[in-house]
Amino acid sequence: MRTKNSIYNAIFSTLASLVGMVLGFVTQKIFLMCLGLEYSGANGLFTNIMSMLAIVEMGVGSAIVYNLYKPIANDDTEKIKTLMRFYKKCYNIIAATILVFGIILTPFVPIFVGENSIPESMILLYFLALFDTILSYLISYKRSILIAHQKNYIINIVHMIYLILLNVCEIAILFAFKNYILYLILRIVFRFLENLVITLIANKKYPYIKDKNYVVLDKETRKNLFTNVKGLFYHKIGGFIVGGTSYIVISMILGLKYAGIYNNYFLIFNSVSILLSQIFFSIVASVGNLLVEEKTEKCHEVYKKLTVFNFWIYALCSVGLFAALQPFVTWWIGSEYLLPMYAIFCFALYFYLQGMRKTINAFKEAAGIFYQDRRIPIVESVVNLVSAIFFVKLIGIAGVFVAGIISSLVLFAYSYPKYVYKPLFNKKWKVFYIEQIKLFFLMLIMLGTTYLLMNLIVLQNPLLQFIVNGIIVLIVVNLLFYIVFRKTEEFKYFKYLINKIIHR
Repeated sequence: MRTKNSIYNAIFSTLASLVGMVLGFVTQKIFLMCLGLEYSGANGLFTNIMSMLAIVEMGVGSAIVYNLYKPIANDDTEKIKTLMRFYKKCYNIIAATILVFGIILTPFVPIFVGENSIPESMILLYFLALFDTILSYLISYKRSILIAHQKNYIINIVHMIYLILLNVCEIAILFAFKNYILYLILRIVFRFLENLVITLIANKKYPYIKDKNYVVLDKETRKNLFTNVKGLFYHKIGGFIVGGTSYIVISMILGLKYAGIYNNYFLIFNSVSILLSQIFFSIVASVGNLLVEEKTEKCHEVYKKLTVFNFWIYALCSVGLFAALQPFVTWWIGSEYLLPMYAIFCFALYFYLQGMRKTINAFKEAAGIFYQDRRIPIVESVVNLVSAIFFVKLIGIAGVFVAGIISSLVLFAYSYPKYVYKPLFNKKWKVFYIEQIKLFFLMLIMLGTTYLLMNLIVLQNPLLQFIVNGIIVLIVVNLLFYIVFRKTEEFKYFKYLINKIIHR
């Protein structure tokens, strides 16, 4: 059942992400055509400010899902009802808190935005984005029970329908009215409808969660929950500063137009990241079940298999982005939006390091390791912010990718081996180091080989160049991967799994 649910979740999450990625690129091109680069920069900036405000969520969602694993395994509906009711109260408080902090932050919005020629009131645009964020917390908590039951695929089917309808309507609004305010209002309406549908599905599948008779959350669970939330709060702060301040730094130092250029690349980064993250997110609940039921050695075997799979996916995509980004952006929106090649190299390395967190983070979250490493995200975020300011001034937009690479070393060199790898698998730090260093150097070899080969075939047509570079990446990465891993148990396992899926 664990494998079956993981496969279903991965298939539907991948499909939903692919649909979202394609529609997102089409909508972004039309957005640039109809509204321009500054609106694109403002759109990305407001998204990041909302991410900052979302810090007050403090990881309650992750902590609740973690605490749902055991009562679900034991079929303890009373405990599930109690946790879900507690979750609802938490999210109502969170929505109110975001509103208060959002209002407090209002005077700083013009400073974040910087110089621009957008005629609409930035405060009005900001409050529309704020309302969208608040609304998402008021009726979204019931999706957690679907996640904990390993039913992510249901959420993804609804999300896929939402994306199709939303993007079609956005394109119609942009062409018909060229109005950013209507564009934002449309997003609010569709987000509400998506959350409402998921809530109705959860109510139908698990009707007992509507029962108003429930017991008060016991002290032990409450203590454990708040301990994890405290740890997750640090992670939320660190996560925002690392991933969410890029727009603010670029906008304040370089201007809103440069934030718009960054937004185009971030759309690609985010689209591919979401596509791949869904695959790993879909197995977190299964990992949680694994850690409850299996022994340490069995868990380590699964971890090694997932790490090799993780590497294959992210090496392929990182090298693919390095080789295909420039021709793709030229074909998609034009050569005037290109970043220099050294920035694309930094982009690829940053994407790889972000991606290689997925497997160990899946085990980390499933094991409920939130509090122990609570100070690490703060260190990572400080390193990232200081590095970003320095390198953006020095080398432009590429500086945010360099900062991400530098700050990632805090996790790979210290946090992961100490707080996750050794406690969960009872293995020495050096085993983790050797594993990660070998994979990193293999990825660099893949990058170098691809770069040499794609420079041998230079075409004038960007679409053809994109296709040729993509073929080179597929051959180089898969060939080198096969040569290195063909005799390993991990490779044999995934070969068996793929054959099993094909011949079902």
